[in-house]
Amino acid sequence: MAGGGVVSSSNTKAYPGELTRKVLITCLVAACGGLIFGYDIGISGGVTSMTPFLKEFFPDVYKKQLEVKDSSNQYCKFNSATLTMFTSSLYLAALLASCVASYVTKAWGRKISMLTGGITFCVGALLNGAAVSVWMLIVGRILLGIGIGFANQVCSYFLFVCWQYRVVSLTTPVIQICRLKKKTTLLI
Repeated sequence: MAGGGVVSSSNTKAYPGELTRKVLITCLVAACGGLIFGYDIGISGGVTSMTPFLKEFFPDVYKKQLEVKDSSNQYCKFNSATLTMFTSSLYLAALLASCVASYVTKAWGRKISMLTGGITFCVGALLNGAAVSVWMLIVGRILLGIGIGFANQVCSYFLFVCWQYRVVSLTTPVIQICRLKKKTTLLI
């Protein structure tokens, strides 16, 4: 039978860092990187089912929605490539941006990466808020995706660096709980 144990030595050196207010605030701000992803999933799902939004930006989908009778098939009811592009552009941009963000972080540091992600996310949010056409929505979603990709890549890493070694294993579940909590709250 396999066995294991914990070896304790009294002469081990303890980590000298402390959990200060500055470190705690930094970690809380970095944890918000996980919140924006879950928040967007809930918002985009709700918005794409709103009648005024569909009338304004996707009139063909709105007409199909009125024509479709109750069906057991909940997928591909409307067959709209534009609506699919609106929804999926953020996720594809986030995937690609998270790959690029690792190189940016390595070359210029975590601060620049987080700043790039935050600014890009804000520009995308402003563009989506001021959108008057579908192309503005899609470009805004791509910018949001770039911001989320940078934030998801660098904020997790940043949390690992900031927390003390004794509590570093708590950071990943905190990020995941924030993402999951936001998704479930907005879907209920």
